[in-house]
Amino acid sequence: MTDLSNHTPMMQQYLRIKSQHKNTLVFYRMGDFYELFFDDAKRAAKLLNITLTKRGQSAGHPIPMAGVPVHAVESYLGKLIKCGESVVLCEQMSDPTASKGLVEREVTRIITPGTVIDDALLDEKKDNVLAAIFQQQSVPIANKFPKLPQIDSSSLEFPLDGFDPSLRSVLRIHDSSERGRRVGNEQSMLCSDERLLQGQQKAAFLATRESEAKKRQRGKPKCEGSIFGIATLDLTTGQFRLMQVDTKDALFAELERIKPVELLLSESCDEIDFSCFCRSICKRPLWDFEFNSSIQQLTQQFQTKDLSGFGCETYPIALCAAGALLQYVKETQRTALPHIRALQVECREEGIILDAATRRNLEITVNLQGTSDHTLADVFDHTKTPMGSRLLKQWLHRPLRDLSILKMRQLAIQTLLEMRCFMPLSDVLKNIGDIERILSRIALKSARPRDLVQLRETLEQLPAIQTLIRSIDIQPIQTLSQNIQEFPELFALLKQAIIESPPMIIRDGGVIATGYDAELDELRTLSQNAGDYLVQMEIAEKARTGISTLKVGFNRIHGYYIEISRGQAEQAPAHYMRRQTLKNAERYITPELKAFEDKVLSAQARSLAREKYLYDALLDQLITHLPSLQLCAQNLAELDVLQNLAERADTLNLTQPILSNREGIRIIEGRHPVIEQAQQDPFIPNDTIFDENRRMLIITGPNMGGKSTYMRQTALIVLLAHTGSFVPAKEASIGPIDRIFTRIGASDDLASGRSTFMVEMTETANILHNATQHSLVLMDEIGRGTSTFDGLSLAWAVAAFLATQVKALTLFATHYFELTTLPDTIASVYNVHLDAIEHEDKIVFLHAVQEGPANQSYGLQVAQLAGIPRTVIAAAKQKLLELEQHSISHQTISTPTQGDLFETGLTRKDEMQSGNEQATGVYSTINEDCARVSNASDRFSRKSSEKEIRDFLSTLDLNHCTPLDALNHLHTLKKRVEEK
Repeated sequence: MTDLSNHTPMMQQYLRIKSQHKNTLVFYRMGDFYELFFDDAKRAAKLLNITLTKRGQSAGHPIPMAGVPVHAVESYLGKLIKCGESVVLCEQMSDPTASKGLVEREVTRIITPGTVIDDALLDEKKDNVLAAIFQQQSVPIANKFPKLPQIDSSSLEFPLDGFDPSLRSVLRIHDSSERGRRVGNEQSMLCSDERLLQGQQKAAFLATRESEAKKRQRGKPKCEGSIFGIATLDLTTGQFRLMQVDTKDALFAELERIKPVELLLSESCDEIDFSCFCRSICKRPLWDFEFNSSIQQLTQQFQTKDLSGFGCETYPIALCAAGALLQYVKETQRTALPHIRALQVECREEGIILDAATRRNLEITVNLQGTSDHTLADVFDHTKTPMGSRLLKQWLHRPLRDLSILKMRQLAIQTLLEMRCFMPLSDVLKNIGDIERILSRIALKSARPRDLVQLRETLEQLPAIQTLIRSIDIQPIQTLSQNIQEFPELFALLKQAIIESPPMIIRDGGVIATGYDAELDELRTLSQNAGDYLVQMEIAEKARTGISTLKVGFNRIHGYYIEISRGQAEQAPAHYMRRQTLKNAERYITPELKAFEDKVLSAQARSLAREKYLYDALLDQLITHLPSLQLCAQNLAELDVLQNLAERADTLNLTQPILSNREGIRIIEGRHPVIEQAQQDPFIPNDTIFDENRRMLIITGPNMGGKSTYMRQTALIVLLAHTGSFVPAKEASIGPIDRIFTRIGASDDLASGRSTFMVEMTETANILHNATQHSLVLMDEIGRGTSTFDGLSLAWAVAAFLATQVKALTLFATHYFELTTLPDTIASVYNVHLDAIEHEDKIVFLHAVQEGPANQSYGLQVAQLAGIPRTVIAAAKQKLLELEQHSISHQTISTPTQGDLFETGLTRKDEMQSGNEQATGVYSTINEDCARVSNASDRFSRKSSEKEIRDFLSTLDLNHCTPLDALNHLHTLKKRVEEK
């Protein structure tokens, strides 16, 4: 700490507090304001748009200062939290008027984006997730595991040769001297906790080895990488989760799903830029992530001997992250966390995997403009409770693969739909409060009186809910009914304890109902009768003194007083003691009035203290019921989601999809759920058919014709089906899907120095490496960001690889008409197109998907629709005509078809072989094409003169050369060489 001797005592106090919270804004209480100093003041003034001033000097320099009033601090805190800032509230702990010297101050609250629990600072329809990430470096398996270590089953020990130092903290063993002392009777000497830890170490070792063994599919080399442990906590609900991933792409995909508001990283984690996923990033000491301390933190929190009951022993890196996260929350909350009662393990493979680009492109909860308008959640979220809204978004972002869970959800929705129960349920559920978050505030002793009123009103609705669902005799609804208890005793307690409309905060008093506590009633009676006493005293004093202007009153500053106008002040009796002089009056106090004041104020203080005591005791009573209340809240949220999906199915004309293990997708008259609701015109439905023999659709057609809409609607229908929802289609049958990939649209990534084309190729590479035959892949306009031949070649090769090697279910939209010949050589590829017609020099899009390739792109017509000036359009038409004529004039024989770019000589579909033979044939043909081009070039150089080459090339305008023109020119050269 810097030398404080040159600062005033108050600034020394401030700087000592600030030194403990260096990266946090310190709100320093001074009377009716919270003040900020130095750099904190400058930052707050900028973020909050408040005045930056100066306050005297400290160490010879002016002190920058900014402040906000105490009564309005919540609104300012909300703005700072949204900016990703963390705040420390430093309160006055002693009365400034009674203190001699420096007022004592202490930090009472630490508010960070991920640990805020105040309702006013939260978005009720969004999770408020705090995440921690721990990165463990891994090394090539051949070096790390030269052979399987021999594990001593009696001591659960194993060698650590080859492990890097950081992992040894996870997989440590006792030193040789410890082992020597355990010879013979070591099992009896080891404490149970130590044996438990060794068991966890063994599990961790095996899990790490298994993770390394599964890395890199399809024969890729097992190179150096990382294992990432992810822990997440929503402090407002107590949901605590962890998972492990072994690639950076998987980590990014999970962060895009989770969308943490605050991210904890170890101080050594500097390799990855997380700023695009979270505004508030906090670096924590590396020792917070140490395995042993993490296990200790977690077992203490859950009051368990070990963590085996949570199934997380094989996630050692994630446990390190979870321990660090829990330590951070304890530091900021400074209280027990009884609502965090379990640790849930999430496995990526349990759900359909969506990478970060796919989540953005499908606009699940956030559209491409960064808002929630016209998103899938915007259309489907008609839930009645905030907790139901949050749960629905979790379902949408994590579609499941477990058909048994999905079919239970479908059964519940179908039953609610048939019985029309969703309507009365929605009427009751709209009266349910956000008790998930209310219970968390109760657990943290920060619940406000109106939270308890909302809890009481929720408990009052539970019998009506039970009446509606108890008679629905299906398993999923009956399970919900069993978990939603009625809590009549708690309802009666809250009804008796809290008045109907209490004030905002308990310190104002008047929260506990009359009749709940006899002592409180007595103290209140004394305080409330003060008014009658003052009236009687005023009448008596007027009669005794004869002063007509005499009044008895009270204010917070001077207490009780007798006021006499200045004109009659000389008549005041001698025992009246002057208390305050005003412009037109004098105020006095008498021994009798002073005695009454002491008695009343003492009663008021004792009344407030008693009320605070009773309120805290009430919270303690509620905390004992937390487990059953939390279970009730979770099931109310699920019931809300199910009735909401039933209502959406009814309102939006949705159909129950068939989920099966048979490969393929069959969607009849599918619709885009968001666009259908956003547009005024009727939506044109379309079919999507995939099966064992139909794996890729090459989609051509004009811009604005609906290619992207068609692709996205297919993905959204699959996603909705795997949340258990009904889908926008006449019929839908969905086979096994493990991942959904999208390569749609791109822009420059300026922060990372990547061009649009680089972004496109990076996303494409991710798809080619990770897609499987059970993946749904959407590819839009591959190769458009580079030169014509490069783009066309890449698009052709990517499509061929997906069709023959990966065999994923692929929708491949393109303007390269040359790709429409792929079905001639690859049996699983089919052409479809969206058409348009011209009418009176205008284009009309039909939006209907038809079999076969398109015949033109209508580029000039779309440009005209976009508002390109008519003169430009006319010039473009003229140039197009010239280019077409120029292309025809250079043809020596008939114009080659669009497929001649990759003329391979392969047989047609009925002559093709399937499987690996087909893939081998396609890729060997590419090599043959290259060889033919090379040989043709050699012949040309041998048999053609330099002048002929120059003359021919000088006529070419490559800047205005279409792919088809290029093919024609190549064909011309080839013919001339052959004629030579």
